[in-house]
Amino acid sequence: MLTPAFDLSQDPDFLTIAIRVPYARVSEFDVYFEGVDFKFFAKPYFLRLILPGRIVENGSEQGAYDADKGTFTIRLPKEIPGQHFEGLNMLTALLAPRKSRTAKPLVEEIGASEVSEEGVEDDNEEFDWEIEQSPYEEVSEGALHPQCRYGFGNLRSGVFQRLQDELSDVIDVKDPDFTPAAERRQKRLAAELDKFDPDHYLADFFEDEAVKQVLKYNPWWTDIHSKMMASLGKSQEQENPAALVSFSEEEKYQLRKFVNKSYLLDKGAHRHVYYSLIDILLAYCYETRVTEGEQNVESAWNIRKLSSTLCWFETWTDVHEILVSFGRRVLCYPLYRHFKLVMKAYRDTIKILQLGKTAVLKCLLDIHKIFRENDPAYILNDLYISDYCVWIQKAKSKKLAALAEALKEASLSKAQLGLELEELEAAARLVQEEESAGEATHSAFRQRVPSPRPEASESEESDSTTSSEPEDSDPEQEAPRDGESETVRSLRGPFLEGSSALFYDDGGACRTLAFPRTDISLGKPLSSRQDPGLAGPLIEEIGEHLGAAVHISNPEGGAADPQSSVQGGHAQQTPKDPL
Repeated sequence: MLTPAFDLSQDPDFLTIAIRVPYARVSEFDVYFEGVDFKFFAKPYFLRLILPGRIVENGSEQGAYDADKGTFTIRLPKEIPGQHFEGLNMLTALLAPRKSRTAKPLVEEIGASEVSEEGVEDDNEEFDWEIEQSPYEEVSEGALHPQCRYGFGNLRSGVFQRLQDELSDVIDVKDPDFTPAAERRQKRLAAELDKFDPDHYLADFFEDEAVKQVLKYNPWWTDIHSKMMASLGKSQEQENPAALVSFSEEEKYQLRKFVNKSYLLDKGAHRHVYYSLIDILLAYCYETRVTEGEQNVESAWNIRKLSSTLCWFETWTDVHEILVSFGRRVLCYPLYRHFKLVMKAYRDTIKILQLGKTAVLKCLLDIHKIFRENDPAYILNDLYISDYCVWIQKAKSKKLAALAEALKEASLSKAQLGLELEELEAAARLVQEEESAGEATHSAFRQRVPSPRPEASESEESDSTTSSEPEDSDPEQEAPRDGESETVRSLRGPFLEGSSALFYDDGGACRTLAFPRTDISLGKPLSSRQDPGLAGPLIEEIGEHLGAAVHISNPEGGAADPQSSVQGGHAQQTPKDPL
């Protein structure tokens, strides 16, 4: 018999069950319902559900069949009108458990009566997440050799004895069947220290553009959590998160494929299951954020590598050590190794737990799909994820809320990770400051070095031009321009063409002297068309004018400073009669 696809919904007075049975014979179907039991049969389909609330046959029940879609829609009246049925989207939990033909499960169920009674009592009590202390007991040497346990609730053992060669790439612990939990933790811590790369961490710390980009991403649970908190703030009554979270058709199909079964867990095993759930969700939140919701070939590796539960079969005793383990692994293994990503995944996990088991189940189904499509990571579904998907549907919402509060009260700092992150960052900043100071010093030194100034260059050029002897100019090497003699052209400089000269006072300071152009150019011998034969008298005339305009004196007891500063000033001149 086949289990058909089905979906449940409700209104205040009726429970609606939609059953898709394509190619069934409509003329041959049976429906039975009483109390919490519902049965449907249409060859070759058979469906039996254990409903979360009681229904009654009072004549108002209705049924319809859509031939195009092949769907039966059955509306059943509630025994108590207005009652809200919880968990209608937990399809696996609604399916009645299969009866076993062996006596072993029956014996286990009878022995587990205390556990189920304890679970009912705990539903009305606050769950205590503190570490339970127990006196030390000496363990005999022979007790260390039996196989170690792992998997969901530590219910598995001996799995890797025959699969070790195939699964060496899935887990990091070697020979898990004979490696105790304490030894696993020691080896894990040593492996993380060996893997930690300070250069990679500092590169992501200082060049964090890519990290900032993934931190801005909002996964699907962000908007749902915002809506829930907004409704809580307005009406002072929290909106049912199950109504905000919906499953896709693929997810519903997977829920129907799971085998509904019960788990016999004592109080310690229950605590381990809840703690490991946090560890798995942390890894999933990190992977979802860094890939921005687009899964890739590395998704399975990211999740199992960042979760010590999946990679080292770790068991936990408090929330803080889970955060420390996750933080260390984020900074040791994946592509983006930044502490802000650790804290972001931590806050995302709190939001998922606050949304309730529907949101948690949706995340677990996504992880199950990732592992199912990755070889050989599928073995982790058999060891952990499939059992989590079935177990969470029956978990108490109050315990998940208490777990979210315990996680919210926990704290994590860089110093607690044991990787000397703050020391590395301080040393890196010191190196940056030294490099910046060195560059600033070099830049200031370059600015203090005297560079050739235009005024000084022009004055030096003028001085060298006016002080040149006639024999320094070689008319054969440089021909006159436009018939002008080389001597007249060389003497023109700043005194004939310009309007300023240099004056050195008694202190050795060089001042700019205003030199009237008309006083020099009154005589006709200064014309640019002057005959070269008159160069001698022309030089004498210029020398007389310079003697009256420029006076050079040295400081007391010394020569003139060649690096004297140039300052603006004024001087008077008494020109002689022109030639």
